[in-house]
Amino acid sequence: MQTITVALGERSYPIHIENGLLDRAGALLAEQVGPCAAAIVTDDNVAPLYLRRVEESLQAAGFRTASVVLPHGEPTKCLDSLSRLYTFLCEAHITRRDVIVALGGGVIGDLTGLAAATYLRGVRFVQIPTTLLAQVDSSVGGKVAVDLPQGKNLVGAFWQPTLVLCDPETLRTLTGAYWRDGLGEVVKYGCISDAPLFALLERTAPGGREALMGVMDEILRHCIEAKAEVVRQDERDTGLRMTLNFGHTIAHAVETCQHYTGLRHGEAVAVGMSVITRMTEQRGETAPGTAGRLDGLLDALGLPRQLPGIPETALRQAMGLDKKSLGDCLRVIVLDEIGRCRIQETNTAFFEGMSGV
Repeated sequence: MQTITVALGERSYPIHIENGLLDRAGALLAEQVGPCAAAIVTDDNVAPLYLRRVEESLQAAGFRTASVVLPHGEPTKCLDSLSRLYTFLCEAHITRRDVIVALGGGVIGDLTGLAAATYLRGVRFVQIPTTLLAQVDSSVGGKVAVDLPQGKNLVGAFWQPTLVLCDPETLRTLTGAYWRDGLGEVVKYGCISDAPLFALLERTAPGGREALMGVMDEILRHCIEAKAEVVRQDERDTGLRMTLNFGHTIAHAVETCQHYTGLRHGEAVAVGMSVITRMTEQRGETAPGTAGRLDGLLDALGLPRQLPGIPETALRQAMGLDKKSLGDCLRVIVLDEIGRCRIQETNTAFFEGMSGV
């Protein structure tokens, strides 16, 4: 079992990676918190696959369990669902001595984390991510949120989990859409800080999904170690952690304009990374050939890289509501080259002409 620690002093926590880890969830959680009540939150895609296994593991370790199954998909990450979770937690008699378990992808993790951060002014929670996107990104670092109609992740908090359990075997049941969703974020890590990861992906991508699964432990380690180190240095997203938003300014605008019913998050990130890198390379701000390498990898992974048919004015308006903006100032992440990036303060005028690149 690989274990990576997010080092945050008294709030440090382990991230365990191992095939078959779902069956050890109870024992590993008992080591962290001791037997108590465990409220499990999942969705209707994940529940038929893994809920019973997790319940049985927790019960065998002495936990009293209760569970709720929500609809899958980004529309679930909303205030109405948050209210439904509060009702569930009350009816399950969850106290501050207990624990809330997020079993699923990024939507379930973000929503459950926000409920844990705010119910009774804070209850411990555990992330058991079952998608590639959640395993490499959203389950690590304590950023929890729900969406508003005006934009993505506009209501949230910083609330670190007590434990993260990553079972790579759960990735075998992902649909192609969910698989690509996670690959967008994997590519991001290679772009911003990990040229060896990017090269590994270039070598492996031609072999398709099975080839990537063959090196998944290595991929997860690269991504999670990078995320853990960034969180250690900048937990509250005021400096270095902003680099994790490479491609996200455009991505969040696309998702908002499509009302979260078009491109999946990782696919939108792929588009955002490609568009901004083509723009900055044309302007001489990024090393020549960088956009070509990035686009070649995105193509090999089956990820999109062209903006959907949304008016540029609508996209730029959505960017103005992005949580990374400060008044008229917008902070965007720009590549110097593969494996090295910088934060650039600008405004939405930076993106003029993006529809034509």
